[in-house]
Amino acid sequence: MLKIATWNINSVRLRIDQVGRFLTEHAPDVLCLQEIKVAEHLFPHEAFEKLGYTHRAVHGQKGYHGVATVSRVPFREFSRHDWQDNGEARHVGIELLGAGQGMVLENVYIPAGGDVADRGLNPKFGQKLDFIGRMTRWADAIDRPTMIVGDFNIAPLDCDVYDHKALLKVVSHTPMEVETLDRFKDAHGWVDLGREFIPAPERNYSWWSYRSYWRQKDQGRRLDHMWASPDLARQARAHRFVEETRRWEQPSDHVPLITELEI
Repeated sequence: MLKIATWNINSVRLRIDQVGRFLTEHAPDVLCLQEIKVAEHLFPHEAFEKLGYTHRAVHGQKGYHGVATVSRVPFREFSRHDWQDNGEARHVGIELLGAGQGMVLENVYIPAGGDVADRGLNPKFGQKLDFIGRMTRWADAIDRPTMIVGDFNIAPLDCDVYDHKALLKVVSHTPMEVETLDRFKDAHGWVDLGREFIPAPERNYSWWSYRSYWRQKDQGRRLDHMWASPDLARQARAHRFVEETRRWEQPSDHVPLITELEI
């Protein structure tokens, strides 16, 4: 069994103790981190080394964005796409060499898109849609068993947010974003493992704003995803979100997701 996790950590150096606790308690074989907010030379390699995650691919930058994949299973770095088209560190892909050999694991951090859902008024929103458009053209050509995981910054289904009607004009749940993400999904026939194992309309959130008392109001959104190629999806045996991390002291606003594959 191969266990893969993804987590927008919102600063890996600030929360390295929480990452260590998660790795110790849940023991994924591979962990994909987003929003690490650190350049590669300052990444806390030693902490991961001590925990047995001796294989690492880090695509970082100072203070913003950044992704990293750490693993107990050997891999080779496979790709770094600039889907943002401006040099931001938002993707790294690996090919597994041990368990799961030949499988490609893509770790992505899609831009949030700003506050206004209008390309003309808010360039960041247009950049987000264009980012997914570039991903869609890439997905058209995939010919290997692939998983793409990370912070997509879109909650696609009505039940993926705490209040569908209230959020229809809020960036992360607008019809334009959902349609754009659906085109990406169709480009490769991706299987959304989150909804494969936790069927709609069951509660399945991965993010709660720091601005609201999340446990009381439960104003969550499903912004983080784990999608698989159709053949690979048939090997998935379990999927869950680890909500307990949101209760830890000074937590990330996102929680980890874990998928188990029979490889």
